[in-house]
Amino acid sequence: MSKSRETWNKKEMETLRKKKKDEKAKRKLEKKANAKEGGKKSFEDMIAYVDENGMITSKAPDLNQKKKQIDLESIEISTPRKTEEDNEAEVMRTGKVAFFNTAKGYGFIKDPLNNESFFVHMNDLLSAIKENDTVTFKAEPSQRGMKAVEVKVVTPESKPAAI
Repeated sequence: MSKSRETWNKKEMETLRKKKKDEKAKRKLEKKANAKEGGKKSFEDMIAYVDENGMITSKAPDLNQKKKQIDLESIEISTPRKTEEDNEAEVMRTGKVAFFNTAKGYGFIKDPLNNESFFVHMNDLLSAIKENDTVTFKAEPSQRGMKAVEVKVVTPESKPAAI
């Protein structure tokens, strides 16, 4: 007579499969029972509304409520145009030349107020500069960050008053 080909491991695996199958069937029956008891949500229970302040609520808005009138001309869709007041806000800054390579024509200016570095190119200079010069400049955004334009060396007579 030959030996049985069913090993202990095979029996254990079959028991586990049967147990999982029974648990799945039990969960399925529980879901059906909950649906019959009213556990199933209606479409109205799933609806959400947004009120006039942008808050999500579960109750419908009152359609009889008086609506606010909005002047359409007062709504700005794009960026507002610059005015003369905005141009005056572009104040000249004062800084010290931290590095400048005359051969390559670029350098960096350090603003002592906030320790911010500004790139400067020789095309943006109003007067020749060298390292450790105190300069005045305007900051302008560029592709790689802020850059200094209209850079001018501050002579001892023309130094701005301390703020």
